[in-house]
Amino acid sequence: MSSSRIENITTLTFDIFGTVLDLAGSLIPPLDDLLNQCPNTEQLNGKDVWAQWRHRQRIEQYQDNLLMLGHSGYLNVKKRALLYTLRSMKVDFKTTQIDEFMHSYNDLIPFSDAITSLEKLKTKFKIVMLSNGEHSYLEKLAAENIGIEFDSIYSAETAGQFKPHPSVYRLAANSLNLEPNQIMMVAAHSFDILGARHSGYRGAYVDRYDLPYDESKFIPDITVSNFDELCQELKV
Repeated sequence: MSSSRIENITTLTFDIFGTVLDLAGSLIPPLDDLLNQCPNTEQLNGKDVWAQWRHRQRIEQYQDNLLMLGHSGYLNVKKRALLYTLRSMKVDFKTTQIDEFMHSYNDLIPFSDAITSLEKLKTKFKIVMLSNGEHSYLEKLAAENIGIEFDSIYSAETAGQFKPHPSVYRLAANSLNLEPNQIMMVAAHSFDILGARHSGYRGAYVDRYDLPYDESKFIPDITVSNFDELCQELKV
């Protein structure tokens, strides 16, 4: 990325779930506990369920956007996706077990590289949450799970759509009173970078999961494997 483009960036907006917070590492152990409580699940483990569940989550969010249902709630979508996944895998569960499992979302842990790197990035840029989570939930995660003071927190709930709907990125740019090209979206999901780049943002794809980027002309300006490399690219 050219130095002139970096100099124009004043603000980094961060996806939180899967980029800063380690969803797989946080949720697979309680998924194992859930399966152990269900009959005839000896051939399944939490990693198997997670692999299918994470894909279904995206479908649920896209369906809400396509059907113009608005933002039906981050945790509500995750629960719907989990119910669908378990049923598709023929797991015999009780709804009370799922309700109990969903409390695991209060205990999400950050990636080891995220905290120190966010502190470094704060010395040069404003750092902002831009997430599909509800605003109150994001505030809780920032204070209790991540422990970093973000300059601002914006929720897709306020825009009434899930990312990558353009209204989410416009919400942040307008609220920050910035031109989109002064903002860089940082995310470990290519759909988020695609949506941000389509909306005029710069984009940093943190390829934590060794996945290909979407076939699109809206490509990231930076592709790195973790936040340590992101700091190097942004000269922090």
